[in-house]
Amino acid sequence: MNLAYRWFCKLDLDDPIPDHSTFSKNRHGRFRDSQTFRWVFERVLQRCMTEGLVGGEGFATDASIIKADVKQQRRVAGDSDMDWGDPEQATRPIREYLAVLEETNDPKPTPKEISLTDPAASWTAAAGGFPFFAYSTHYLVDLKAGIIVDVEASAVSKTAEAEATQTMIERVEETFDLKPERLVGDTNYGTAAILGWLVDVKHIEPHVPVWDKSERKDGTFSRSGFRFDAENNRYICPAGKFLKTAWRSKKKNPYRYRASQQDCQSCPLKVQCCPNMAQRNIDRSPHESARDVAPAIAKTDAYQQSSMERKKVEMLFAHLKRILRLDKLRLRGFSGARDEFLLVATAQNLRRMAKRLAVKAPKAMVIPA
Repeated sequence: MNLAYRWFCKLDLDDPIPDHSTFSKNRHGRFRDSQTFRWVFERVLQRCMTEGLVGGEGFATDASIIKADVKQQRRVAGDSDMDWGDPEQATRPIREYLAVLEETNDPKPTPKEISLTDPAASWTAAAGGFPFFAYSTHYLVDLKAGIIVDVEASAVSKTAEAEATQTMIERVEETFDLKPERLVGDTNYGTAAILGWLVDVKHIEPHVPVWDKSERKDGTFSRSGFRFDAENNRYICPAGKFLKTAWRSKKKNPYRYRASQQDCQSCPLKVQCCPNMAQRNIDRSPHESARDVAPAIAKTDAYQQSSMERKKVEMLFAHLKRILRLDKLRLRGFSGARDEFLLVATAQNLRRMAKRLAVKAPKAMVIPA
């Protein structure tokens, strides 16, 4: 007999306890449909805000990979022509997966492997070692006291990290009227697209290292060796020649700047610039001006402080896996992952609030003999 359980549920010693299926049916039905776990998380967060534990000036974001509750052997190749059978007879994770496939119109990259138990889980080797099926949990953390202001579940990918961060920032602003002045993150949040959204749309300072793939390792000039002339919309090469707009790629959406073939063929620096091409090309993202903001911020003392504060979100993930033991999910499907991530984030906020607000016991008085 668990007395703590009965006390919490307000049950007498001789009262019958609910059947275990009652909890499962409520979790999959009433609780999930009414967003109960999200409501509980937000009520705890509201209490943290009332107690002054949320500053709202700076947020940090990061993601952590949590293993899915599946057998790694029960999988098929991602390009297999799968017949999932009658959806009405399928398990809940498979029904959710098929429903998402029917609703979405955006073509998704074909996964390398698909789990037959939880097809929404991502096959990943991001953590190093052997690949496995997993989900990503994303935290948006206020830097004042390390309170989690939002949490999101997603597939395991760099694109999903950026999308989850945008979702969380928008949701926190809409729900609690909180918008940070700065966002702290790692290199995964230093892409041109997310930087453009932060700087140009939300007007948030990106305290993140820029993800720059333009640096060359073969000894030839990288893009950083070319100066952009914004007034005339052109690049100036190390030899002083101009690269002008040639066309815009519809697939990746950058502008391409191209030098004159005549200038390149007669240039004494061609061997150091484009030895295997007739002329030099440079792609420039529409968000390139936002990418220039992050390196400037990285030179400030505030950025150094932000780099130290980023540990607060990393410590939460360490606590999540080592202390709370959530290195593997118990529930399946995106909805199951979302429920578990919300519950554990709520528990972490409650723990942090209890430690911060606990009244210290008065020191014992020593009465001399």
